[in-house]
Amino acid sequence: MLDRDWYAWHDLYDSPDSKLARRLRAVRVQVRAALDDAPPGPLRAVSLCAGQGRDLIGALADHPRAGDVQARLVELDERNVAAANEAAARAGLTGVRAVAADAAQPAQYQDLVPADLVLICGVFGNLTLTGVADLVEHCTWLCGTGGSVVWTRHRETPDPVPWICDRFAEQGFECAYVSEPAERHGVGRHRYLKDPQTVAPDRNLFTFVGHDRLIGGAAPWWA
Repeated sequence: MLDRDWYAWHDLYDSPDSKLARRLRAVRVQVRAALDDAPPGPLRAVSLCAGQGRDLIGALADHPRAGDVQARLVELDERNVAAANEAAARAGLTGVRAVAADAAQPAQYQDLVPADLVLICGVFGNLTLTGVADLVEHCTWLCGTGGSVVWTRHRETPDPVPWICDRFAEQGFECAYVSEPAERHGVGRHRYLKDPQTVAPDRNLFTFVGHDRLIGGAAPWWA
């Protein structure tokens, strides 16, 4: 995997017409929709590989349920963690906290799962197909009954988004939204209909391969 500055990478979000900015807007819409659908009372949210938290923080900033949400954003880059916590503070989101940790470790979420909202944005594109399927299965532990998973995956050829939707269906999720192929960015929201499952505390939720390796052919996404 090629070296990448994941802090500087977020600058692409500041270009309104960039594909990342368009995807971010679509994700925020689905986060707000998930909050609108959630029952009254306190809500728990977790975000895997959260970066600077622009998706959840941006969606919560002007949402009437913002005060109900206790959220943990797990991100490895400490600069992104600092940026996320500063953004949450500016937005007055006292229940939102970013932590610098390995998002693949179940221990990072133990006290907040099963959650009402799970964000898996920018993750599937760094996993093999087997890794995606495993992480979807782990969503049955991360997500509570009636809770939502909001996820992303770029729609290249062959388009993996329909296959991902099928994996969610197999695990007991119903599709609440998936973006059209013409959008090029895949954004989905799936609602969990079954009882939460368990996961071994020492089992990784996922293992990054890296998008650079995937597109370079060293580890094709369908492997």
